[in-house]
Amino acid sequence: MINRDEERLNRQLDRFERELPAPLSRSMRWLREPSSRWIRIPAGILLIVGGIFSILPLLGLWMLPLGLLLLAQDLPFLRRPTRRALLWMERRWVRWKRRPRSTTG
Repeated sequence: MINRDEERLNRQLDRFERELPAPLSRSMRWLREPSSRWIRIPAGILLIVGGIFSILPLLGLWMLPLGLLLLAQDLPFLRRPTRRALLWMERRWVRWKRRPRSTTG
C-alpha cells in the first residue's frame, strides 16, 4: 500500500517531470522506477556527500537537494520534508517569474 506522503511526492515529481526537457524527463522517469533502486540509493548518497564538500570545484550545494530527492523515493521519513521543499521551491519560482521586470536603460 502506498502511503499518502509517497503518493503526494510522486504527483509532485510527475509534474516536474512533465516540465523538463525530454532527455532529462526520460532519465528522471528511469531513476524513479523501482528497478533503479540500486542505482538511485548510491547516487543519492554520493550527491549528498558531494554537496557537503561544496567548496571544491564542480561540487556544489546543488548536489545536496538532488541527493535528498533521490533518497526520498526509498526512505519514507524523507518524503514529507522533500515534498514540502519542492512545493516551496515551486511557489518561489512561480512568484519570481510573475515579478514585474524593471527596464533599465
